[in-house]
Amino acid sequence: MKLVLAPMATLTHQALRYLIHQFGGCDEYFTEMIQAGTLITGGPFERYYLLTNPEPEKIVWQLTGTKTAALVQATETVCKLGGIGVDINMGCCAPDIVRSGAGIAWMIKPIQETKEMLRQVGNTIENFRQHEYNPRFSVKIRLGDENFTEEGFFAFVDMVINEGVQQITLHPRTRKEKYKLPPKYQYVEKLCNHVKKNGYPVDIIVNGGISDSASLNKAMSFGHGTAAAMIGRAAIQKPWIFSQLKGIVPAKIDLLQTGLDFISYLEKFQPKEFYKTRLQRFFAYYSDNVKFSHHLRTQLLNNPTPEGCQQELEKYFAQCPHERFIETSQENQT
Repeated sequence: MKLVLAPMATLTHQALRYLIHQFGGCDEYFTEMIQAGTLITGGPFERYYLLTNPEPEKIVWQLTGTKTAALVQATETVCKLGGIGVDINMGCCAPDIVRSGAGIAWMIKPIQETKEMLRQVGNTIENFRQHEYNPRFSVKIRLGDENFTEEGFFAFVDMVINEGVQQITLHPRTRKEKYKLPPKYQYVEKLCNHVKKNGYPVDIIVNGGISDSASLNKAMSFGHGTAAAMIGRAAIQKPWIFSQLKGIVPAKIDLLQTGLDFISYLEKFQPKEFYKTRLQRFFAYYSDNVKFSHHLRTQLLNNPTPEGCQQELEKYFAQCPHERFIETSQENQT
């Protein structure tokens, strides 16, 4: 079974990929959501969203957008760069994204509008397949709005598949359900059964709530037939999680060095204008590795520069040297 890095805004950029790669990597790296409209208008920072290292062959381009024409043009742009394929975000529930008509709004719009978008994006991908490159076409979805029905959900799935989508990532929560509530994994099982029953040549990825071997096993117990598990927030806190789940992680993790390595990669691969948001987002999760997480998080988020974060990390582990190293064998038992 494949283990996949989830797309997360301001997080799943090249710096994080290098950090994950140094621990052994994962099977696929979804990019952070790329705004189709901004990409095609050539904003000053768009080239940073198109970086593909350290493993270009494992990149999945995730696009988000409000207009079909922009998504089509952005699809053409990223397909020229190679990688595994293109994923359309149809599950993001951030209010500003939904209000703009992107993300999960594509599950709520009139079905014909969404169908036409998928058809045109699919046709663009198909054009590349005629030139010795076979990009995959995938989507990431949720269950839908709060008033969703199983009948409506599976009708939507049928439409998506009929428009040429080859892989579906399901985050089994509704639009407004937050992370404090457990994912409805039973719908992953129902989706797998639906695909199998209808003979669809489509892979299913389970996403949501996976943070260790126990939660992975729980998710997969509902997802017989899933092709992969997608991990998001836990991969930010523990960039070694993919290797850990495969049993190949080093016996000891140096938390101080991990934090410093991230800062170094960020300075190398991201523009200065991105430092603040990327540092704050990464260390908000990373801090959960230590006992006094609230204190460390507060210090790091209040000093969001490479130099400031380095100083705070060194200060914390000088005061709490016993927390610097994580024994992964013990972590597996918790």
